[in-house]
Amino acid sequence: MVEWIPVFTSALYGSVITDSLRFCREKKGLLLHAYVIMDTHIHLIITAPDITDFMRDFKSFTGKKIVDLLESENKSWLLKRLEFFKKEYKIESLHQIWQEGFHPQMILSEEMLQQKAEYLHHNPVRRGLVSLPEHWVYSSASNYSQGTGIIEVDRLG
Repeated sequence: MVEWIPVFTSALYGSVITDSLRFCREKKGLLLHAYVIMDTHIHLIITAPDITDFMRDFKSFTGKKIVDLLESENKSWLLKRLEFFKKEYKIESLHQIWQEGFHPQMILSEEMLQQKAEYLHHNPVRRGLVSLPEHWVYSSASNYSQGTGIIEVDRLG
């Protein structure tokens, strides 16, 4: 999120992300290996035909959906913050949901892949939100520990 504004504070907003990831897995060739959705940001471990195109389209689509939801729920205070922090050159929208760019990292080994997945799965634990990673609903940790989660993932290793 732009300026770490907490947007994913209810299931309604989390479902924008999960629905979009599910669609991209089914229709766009996305491999979703691990994810976590926090209130202010998300982490993904993915394989995509073109990661730059995927991220552009993902952020554009989810950004519009989130703004639509915020407007329908009359969350003007949040919309005003997203308008305030919008970069001036962003002329296609009144609001900016996502930070500029993204931070892809090439994963070079199975060990690195496991380390990155552990890191992202432990995000809610480090924040004190749950005691075990698999207790966080918006995470693929339960896919790995219990075999199921709210989104099917393309399991690592």
